[in-house]
Amino acid sequence: MQPGTASQYSFDPTVGDFLLEHAANQNDPVTVAFAGIIAVRWRTDRPIPVPILGLNTNSFARLASRYFGDAGRMLAARVVPGARHPADDRRREFLDLLRLLLEYRTTISEETEWLACAIATGSLGENHLWQDLGLPSRKELSRLLLENFTALAAMNVTDMRWKKFFYKQLCDRAGVNLCKAPSCSECVDYDLCFGPEDRVDLAAAPATIGIPTSCGPLQMIGPPGIFDS
Repeated sequence: MQPGTASQYSFDPTVGDFLLEHAANQNDPVTVAFAGIIAVRWRTDRPIPVPILGLNTNSFARLASRYFGDAGRMLAARVVPGARHPADDRRREFLDLLRLLLEYRTTISEETEWLACAIATGSLGENHLWQDLGLPSRKELSRLLLENFTALAAMNVTDMRWKKFFYKQLCDRAGVNLCKAPSCSECVDYDLCFGPEDRVDLAAAPATIGIPTSCGPLQMIGPPGIFDS
């Protein structure tokens, strides 16, 4: 998001709280992440799309019902088929991220497919990934990834920020090096990839996480098809 541009997202904590109040397990990180990503993308000032890319209205309704019961069914009924998602124009990027996550999921199930879709969608958001998933901290995000995408999470040995880490995997797979520095330790943007992820009140002021000038999601999209293989 460029400076001065209005956010396409609107974090509504009351939606997340409403869902969690009706959840079977309010402390489950997966449940919290689903509630959070729905809340971050829930806007009532325009037609409401399926909040998680990769899901259609039926699969989203199953997710909402399975994790949040009647509350989930109530929200799913308000989704407008065909409504535009804020990240619709980044679906190729989403699919690259989704393929990466699906390849490394620890168990094969509908739930882990939903979770991969949620994380890939959150990776296109404007804040730290743990915030875009509505999790209380980066620690909870790391726990969620380690439990559900074990091998992939274990590869982040330098504790890189998770969004940066995912995109670096895509670049490495494509044989593309968009970083100007010879190594991360020498890069002027080191703090953007490895710095602390302090809490921001998303309800009060949705923040834009800085993209390094030497690499990052906005530069990694590249020409069409760069990550299609």
